[in-house]
Amino acid sequence: MRASVLYGPRDIRLDKCPDPALRRQSDAIVQVTAAAVCGSDLWRYRGVIEVADPRRMGHEFVGIVAEVGTEVCKVRPGDVVVAPFNASDGTCSRCIDGVPASCARIAYWGGQDEDGAPVDAGQGEYVRVPLADGTLVVVPGAPETAQIPDLLTLSDVMATGHHAAVCAGVDPGRTVAVVGDGAVGLCGILAARRLGAERIIVMSRHSGRQRLALQFGATDIVGERGVEGIQQVMDLLDGTGADSVLECVGTRESMEQAIGVARPGGGVGYVGIPAGGAELPIDQLFYNNIIIRGGPAAVRTYLPDLLRDVLAGEMAPGLVFDLHLPLSEVAAGYAAMDERRCVKALLRP
Repeated sequence: MRASVLYGPRDIRLDKCPDPALRRQSDAIVQVTAAAVCGSDLWRYRGVIEVADPRRMGHEFVGIVAEVGTEVCKVRPGDVVVAPFNASDGTCSRCIDGVPASCARIAYWGGQDEDGAPVDAGQGEYVRVPLADGTLVVVPGAPETAQIPDLLTLSDVMATGHHAAVCAGVDPGRTVAVVGDGAVGLCGILAARRLGAERIIVMSRHSGRQRLALQFGATDIVGERGVEGIQQVMDLLDGTGADSVLECVGTRESMEQAIGVARPGGGVGYVGIPAGGAELPIDQLFYNNIIIRGGPAAVRTYLPDLLRDVLAGEMAPGLVFDLHLPLSEVAAGYAAMDERRCVKALLRP
């Protein structure tokens, strides 16, 4: 089969790779119908996170189940499924507590399973899915082709934006600020609106992303950064700051921005993968009673509820995909995202 492989900074290739096969009877084989390039993939692509050896790429995919092991009960061949960005068993105490991204038997796409066996990544034609019953979510019925982008967001960015909103304590009537106008930040706007936020301020300097932010439910746009950006948010909110802040980047600057626009007693939900030396100003948090909570999204926990809303047509997060390419052009997808010529690239094998 064909799959993307990263060899070094800005060197992504489509290679021939071994076809996956069942290794355990709890595995499934999924034929990928759509995959994505994630902003977090760019940390390796740019060399911020070093890759010592060629690495399979991609952790967002939807597909059709091709084969299952004898222990798999919840998914069957022919099912359309969404895969969260990590595999989880669904039975350990961490999964039961609602944190499948910390599953005791966790496996990451492009990494290894609990036995040390390689796990396929999402940007390929097929994927061996370990712990299939605890990982995959079946899409009921036969989804239309037009729904595939919406479904694909549920594997990561929509669920991650929702996680930021939940962690920040978004409730009906709250004021919300979103730091980051990538796919996660834009989905965070949708999530905040879905949870009843009254006012949503997004910090964005890019006109195309600003338009989509407004379409998703943002009420205000702030283009400034640093002290000027914090002051403009404060001015919009009569000097009080936002009730809830969604930090969707992961750098020192974005974290400072997020904490700086939170009101005393407010909450910050952080979901940006840490990069660039982000730190927490404990004194500022302490004396302002700011709650800070976040981490990898509980995608498998959130997915069923979000799936229902997507299938009901109540939200269309797939609009974040503004570049659709065949898998053969995966290198062009990475370059476009790296150069900020698109928000998010969708790949079809």
